[in-house]
Amino acid sequence: MENVLCSIEGETAYIQFNRPKSMNALNTELMKEFYSCIKDISGNGDVKMVVLSGSGSVFSAGGDIKEMLSEADEEQFNSIMDLISDITLAFYSMPKLTIAAIHGAAAGLGLSIALAADYVMCETDSKVAMNFIGIGLIPDGGGHFMLERRLGPVKAKKVIWDGKVMSGTEAAEMGLADRAVASGAMQEEVAYLIEELSQKPLQAMIKTKKIMADLNRPQLIKTLELEKHGQLKMRETNDHQEGIKAFLEKRKPVFNK
Repeated sequence: MENVLCSIEGETAYIQFNRPKSMNALNTELMKEFYSCIKDISGNGDVKMVVLSGSGSVFSAGGDIKEMLSEADEEQFNSIMDLISDITLAFYSMPKLTIAAIHGAAAGLGLSIALAADYVMCETDSKVAMNFIGIGLIPDGGGHFMLERRLGPVKAKKVIWDGKVMSGTEAAEMGLADRAVASGAMQEEVAYLIEELSQKPLQAMIKTKKIMADLNRPQLIKTLELEKHGQLKMRETNDHQEGIKAFLEKRKPVFNK
């Protein structure tokens, strides 16, 4: 695999998005490799913990805008949305303790995936944004489910509607992230958390996670279905076309009143 790096050290697996020149934007090839990696690790009984991170300067800038622009075909779009749903379900319900280690930026779909982890860690100066609204879209990758789970429905709606960029510190203060760590200290903090968790009865913790995931699975599946159909509708709107145009022209969009 080229777009995702996977390695195992003892009881811990490390998964890293590896498109640094594209700010780890999630294109189809990366997502296919990521899904394959998740499935392989899920079946490895020796692995108890998983760390997800990004190579280069950021965690992930979100979905690949260039690829999004080329996907005018509805069938192709549905296929990609199905892949996103498969990834979300697989990562959320992995029979492992998962850690998302955010540095640089985590936006859009990249943030949705990170929020599916059991532990979300951000560097204090990270830039975190559920910024679909800026291009006239709605969160996908289970973003609605993940935000409601962490913030409750009222705050979740505000985060989605505002679409503002938050620092890692702000994300931790509002409960979006579990912990904010000093800039440049992520690797050490993740190692510390792994050491802390390794002293606990991991099988019991994983069993609790599995029970919770099984209870929440129907709601997550329904959310992913609603996001898929809703996103298709939003892609057809003038607001989305204006949002994309403004993004490419690096200006503020002018949406319909």
